[in-house]
Amino acid sequence: MIDAVQLVQNLVNGIGLGLIYGLVGIGFCVIYNASGIVNFAQGVFVMLGGMICATLLARFGLPIWLAAILTVPIVALIGVVMEVAVVRPMWTRGASIFAIILATLASQMLLEQVTLLTLGDQPRTFNSFTPGGPLMVGGVAVPYQLFWVLGCGALMVGGLWLFFTRTRMGRALRACSQNAEAASLLGIPVRRMMMLSFALSAALGAIAGILITPSQITAYNIGTPFGVNGFIAAIIGGFGSAGGAVAGGLLLGVLQALAIAFLGASFKNVAALSVLLVVLLVFPQGVFAGLKTLRASRR
Repeated sequence: MIDAVQLVQNLVNGIGLGLIYGLVGIGFCVIYNASGIVNFAQGVFVMLGGMICATLLARFGLPIWLAAILTVPIVALIGVVMEVAVVRPMWTRGASIFAIILATLASQMLLEQVTLLTLGDQPRTFNSFTPGGPLMVGGVAVPYQLFWVLGCGALMVGGLWLFFTRTRMGRALRACSQNAEAASLLGIPVRRMMMLSFALSAALGAIAGILITPSQITAYNIGTPFGVNGFIAAIIGGFGSAGGAVAGGLLLGVLQALAIAFLGASFKNVAALSVLLVVLLVFPQGVFAGLKTLRASRR
């Protein structure tokens, strides 16, 4: 029988990882809200955030705050290059959404290989933003980095909600998702909005990578698992809601922690894929939207 303290410890770790899944899921939602495209290269932005930040720290001895500040725009620029070089030409030629999605997946593979060639294959990490710790609560170790993840996650969710609901640019991004042609006729620069969505999505992925790297190693090939779990988090949350993506990530992280505690670490991915299958079968519009519809139907 599993020890109660170990179970709580697993849940704490699952919450931290689930928040990162949620932040990755938000990146999926941002591009989807602007263009209807699912960017399967989202996980590589997480990898680039951790790898570039670790490289700046190791090679130039920068303070962590400066390395993080420099990393985010660098990764955002890579997102812009992907949109300009890969997505925009296909969009202009009228390629199908499915073809564009496959192109983003190919872009992830290319970026992984470029990272392997330029930064090497050695795993990297760096110290927590707050030295010392962890905080011990009844035998459970709560790393200080978890509070950074919680705080930054809350700030990003709140900031994105204000951006999409209270600013003209955010509303323009949402209009592009609903009907790009009609948005263009209304004077909205659709191409510029799509570029902005890729830059914002890449920046969010970079922040997630910077936040998680002190808790675990990063390497050129860690993008795929984070991308898959972030995608599942976005689906659980309804694929369009930043708050829903974070809630979906937390649910996924907790379920994975329970699977590790009771079944073993090898069942972590099985739990994630099982959740995805159940959600697609029972709540194809997302758990929260599905529950809302179910409650409405009972009235």
